[in-house]
Amino acid sequence: MWWTLKLQFLFAWLLLLSFALLLLLPATVLCIPPALLERHKKFINQHVKGEMSVNRCDAEIGSRNIKTINNECKETNTFIVSTNSPIKTICENGMPLGNGMMKSTTPFHIIVCILRNQGARPPHCQYRGQARTNYIAIKCEDGYPVGTVVIFLE
Repeated sequence: MWWTLKLQFLFAWLLLLSFALLLLLPATVLCIPPALLERHKKFINQHVKGEMSVNRCDAEIGSRNIKTINNECKETNTFIVSTNSPIKTICENGMPLGNGMMKSTTPFHIIVCILRNQGARPPHCQYRGQARTNYIAIKCEDGYPVGTVVIFLE
């Protein structure tokens, strides 16, 4: 009789341990190193907008504080009109181009914002937007987009 109590205790303990491991598994899979997370966040901020129009370049670039490292207006900034998931899919299933660059397997709707007033500094940047639908390539690291949007004119 005492051995059935020990067996029940062991079974309960194993069940509890299995449940704890099941809860911890997603946290370990989704854990991104801090430096990679920062580059990924910067990429999302600078290049991803779910709904974007050619008339919103000035407002989006200004509100997202997008500028060069020298605090100048960026010459060009490309917004991918999408949510994060399809863009991350490029890193997982895109065509490798070398040096971490991956090309999309489908075209994306993009807005290219081109600086109109050369030499300006934020917050006086003025952009002209162009809507396009093209294949794109992005720099990926460990399955996450981290920089550089290249447009393919095909």
